[in-house]
Amino acid sequence: MSEKHSARRRRFLKCSAAAVATGLAGCAGGTGGGGGESGSNDVSGASGSGDPLLAESGSFDPAEPGWEERNYLSGPLIESGYERGGQSDLENMSNREVEEVPHGDPVREAPEDESEYLDPDTLIFTESPSEDVEGRYEEDFQAVFDRIEEETGKPVEYNRVNSYAASVEAMRSERAHIANFSTGTTCFAVNLCGAVPFAAGVAPDGAFGYRLFATTRADASGIRSVEDFADDDVRMAHAEPASNSGHQAPSALFDQYFDVTAGEDYEINFSGGHSQTTRGIAAGDYDAGPICSTCFKDTVEGDSNLSYDQFKVVWASAPFPNGPIAYRYNLHPDIVEGIEAAWLDSDFAGTTYAERTGYDEYVPIEYRRHWYDIMVIQRYNGVEYTQSTLSE
Repeated sequence: MSEKHSARRRRFLKCSAAAVATGLAGCAGGTGGGGGESGSNDVSGASGSGDPLLAESGSFDPAEPGWEERNYLSGPLIESGYERGGQSDLENMSNREVEEVPHGDPVREAPEDESEYLDPDTLIFTESPSEDVEGRYEEDFQAVFDRIEEETGKPVEYNRVNSYAASVEAMRSERAHIANFSTGTTCFAVNLCGAVPFAAGVAPDGAFGYRLFATTRADASGIRSVEDFADDDVRMAHAEPASNSGHQAPSALFDQYFDVTAGEDYEINFSGGHSQTTRGIAAGDYDAGPICSTCFKDTVEGDSNLSYDQFKVVWASAPFPNGPIAYRYNLHPDIVEGIEAAWLDSDFAGTTYAERTGYDEYVPIEYRRHWYDIMVIQRYNGVEYTQSTLSE
């Protein structure tokens, strides 16, 4: 990419972000998780770290991380719940004035011709190993499957796939009627298979969404900021091409805020997923990478060989919406009504589903409002919504 083109891309994202009160614009400072001024200049490194920007563990302030001045071991971020956003982030997304989607097509309308309605005897639910579904199994979803059958009169089968592309293809080919897509894949699903995102989970404390953690090993004293990713000796991992926090967002935001262009200033190595990036960094296969914060937490807590003390975060983004629940646009309206009720009118507290997802309840979301930042990022990256792009 030429210097002129790179500058033009950065100007474009700045203009797009300026129209949004939160989201991308928030990534550069303050509570959004960027590099704003901190209220303290205490950047004393942790003992033996060799990194003068590594702050003492007790000094992390979620309201003012001060990323330009310091970085942190991952433990204090997780302990403070910084891996998620809050109710204010959800409200800001919900209240945006968005007349039309900024990239790609809007959500498809239900068919006017009743003969085009899809009315299967069994509803098929699918998920992919993504931002919001790491390490879950069929039995974990039984509570919501029971609610769907109660509301629709139809049993539910579980179809786990192993990639973002496969989850979209399953719904396109009508081998899936309901899906929990990853955040970044949602735009492909809307454009390629007629997905209608309608709900996202909220934690019992009101926490919502996730962040991008720019992550390295705790002992990587030479990696103190995103700028250091541009070193030839730093081996970088991204998750998958369609992943928001694992590829699309860092490709845009690292370029925008740090003048570090993925694929130019460093070679992109696709690990295959957030858990693979996390484990690869710990094992030394990679030196650093962008990781979905909630996936990072799930991976570390689910692997006895990992601990938060092994990882350092040198920057974090503002919150993104977590992967939504969606249904195929041409499902019979009665089925749609039942599916929506199953998630939106249910309290899953005390169920395995809530334990594994972290969500007791689900709230309505609207694609053009809640996914506005994601679409701006993908437009910035020149993403084309094609199956081949998704499968790269």
